[in-house]
Amino acid sequence: MTPTERAKALKREAATLHFDVCGIAAADPADPQDLLGQWLAQGCHADMNWLAATKEIRQDVQRKLPGTRSVVVVARNYYAPPPRANSDYTDAACPTGRVSRYAWGRDYHRALLKPLRKLGRFVAALEPHARVYCCIDSGPVLEKFWAARAGVGWIGKNSLVLRRDLGSWFFLGVILATVELASDRPMPDQCGSCTLCLEACPTQAIVAPRTVDARRCISYHTIENRNEIPPELQGHFADWIFGCDICQDVCPYNRKVPYTTETDFHARPNQARLDLDELAATDEETFRNRFTGTPILRAKHRGIQRNAAIARENHAGKSEEGRGGTVKLA
Repeated sequence: MTPTERAKALKREAATLHFDVCGIAAADPADPQDLLGQWLAQGCHADMNWLAATKEIRQDVQRKLPGTRSVVVVARNYYAPPPRANSDYTDAACPTGRVSRYAWGRDYHRALLKPLRKLGRFVAALEPHARVYCCIDSGPVLEKFWAARAGVGWIGKNSLVLRRDLGSWFFLGVILATVELASDRPMPDQCGSCTLCLEACPTQAIVAPRTVDARRCISYHTIENRNEIPPELQGHFADWIFGCDICQDVCPYNRKVPYTTETDFHARPNQARLDLDELAATDEETFRNRFTGTPILRAKHRGIQRNAAIARENHAGKSEEGRGGTVKLA
């Protein structure tokens, strides 16, 4: 088979496995301008030190899989309908905290890794002695960079990959392969003069187009930050307790996205919004039992309780414009 024939066969298989998009890029040097290095030097990664520790591997796929010739990127829509009980969440007597849409259902790593590995085996079978490496976002790969190079989408001003048909509501999977595959053309930037995402961010975490400072990002603080959240930011969190969708909600490309066909990404009961009183009374074992197999477990019990306390402060109006009391970890 020629590289073009292999690429066509691969894309047919990706569609069979229910991936919405499949793109391919040649494994040329990544990040020649050292944009990752500049971002790290500015401290925008906060305390996510694993990003700095794996910088060289992320910038050079050959360090991860020597002999890589092609990078395959797939996308899977996760845009799910809002829960039916959505109207009940405004009940002032029972305040709740919002959860980012990607975490409404099953952990996407669990849902996507099996079909991604199956696609990887298909790629490896295209050529004798071929090798592959598959990862979601937990591997040391610049998945958004490769998605843009493979024509899956373009990197929007909120730093997420965008498409006209799926907006930014999709997960990415990457396969490094020693197989030669015909490459796709990158997609042109279609953000134009729009700055809605920059203007909407309540903590001004998007410090420049396509540059997010994690030290100001609600998603970082409510998921990855294991320490205290700066008091000057807490009042801007509103009722977000796990992640944040604001920069996606305002994006024009996200207004008419079809609902995902993957039921694993549909909202589980009472998971799109979490009862703040219930979270305050939940012990660690109960927390683990309830959220095992979901992305919410990533924030850990102490983190979720901290976030819930901040949301309650904001709900009660005790932390106006970030000038209220500081909520600390126990």
